Amino acid sequence: MSLINAKMAASLYAAMAIFFWGVSFVSAKIVLDKLDPFTLIVFRFGIGAVFLLIIVLLTGEKMRFPIRYFPHIFILAILGTFVHQLLQTTSLVFIDASSAGWLISVTPVFTVFLSMIFLHEKMNIKKALGIIAAITGVIMVTTAGSQNRLEIGMNIGFFLMLLSTLNWAGYTVLLKSLKVPLPPTVLTFYITFIGFLVSTPFILRNQGWESLPGLTAVEWGHLIFLGVFVSGTGYWFWAKSLEVLQASQAGVLIYLEPIVTFLAAIIILHEKAMLMSITGGLIIIAGVAVVNGHFFTRYQIPNPRSRK
Repeated sequence: MSLINAKMAASLYAAMAIFFWGVSFVSAKIVLDKLDPFTLIVFRFGIGAVFLLIIVLLTGEKMRFPIRYFPHIFILAILGTFVHQLLQTTSLVFIDASSAGWLISVTPVFTVFLSMIFLHEKMNIKKALGIIAAITGVIMVTTAGSQNRLEIGMNIGFFLMLLSTLNWAGYTVLLKSLKVPLPPTVLTFYITFIGFLVSTPFILRNQGWESLPGLTAVEWGHLIFLGVFVSGTGYWFWAKSLEVLQASQAGVLIYLEPIVTFLAAIIILHEKAMLMSITGGLIIIAGVAVVNGHFFTRYQIPNPRSRK
């Protein structure tokens, strides 16, 4: 395969991952009509872990690792799966999927702050301006989302979603610093599987499986989509894209994720498109792009995703 074809294939992998992640907020919102957050994340992790294990076995990637890295993997699993998804999923009980998509894009701003503290990265005027713009956009999105809603519930939802972005930023910084010697797909499998094990006691306590018979075929489809395509295929495709593309080239596509969420929320959930929310979301993306340097230089490496 020529370099051009390889880059096109890698770009397609990255774009598909972004599409899956963008739609995930809408799918979670739909399933939460019947399932509580704990039940949703347990089945999502379980389905995702099985799928990733199949991929790892088919590709023959190394699964063994020095036992001294187990605490590292466990901490990453708690932050990257259990805590992160619990915060995001619970927030979606209170806020629109489109608002969630706009807010999750502010993650790199928190990453910059944490990198300054723990990785000793420097702040400059460019990053400061980008952060100010992103914060302004967040205020606009949350203000628009709170109009004509139950203020207490909406405020809780926005707070939890922003807390999830801070948590993911911490996970990203920790992932960079720990440097676990495993292929990305294998590491993702272990993180997802541990997240499943840690979450299981909560579904046993809540007897969440009793809600499963009430799911419609459409809701089952969204649950399977979250497990196979979001938690499994999305991370696998993203890892494959980074084998060819520079992190900066793939990272630019991250800015499309909230737009995918916004369009999916309008088409599938029939959410209203509020001008202030759209404007605020675009300001967030612009601010994050400035923070990551994409408005000024082509090859500065941004913080790779998230989410969710």
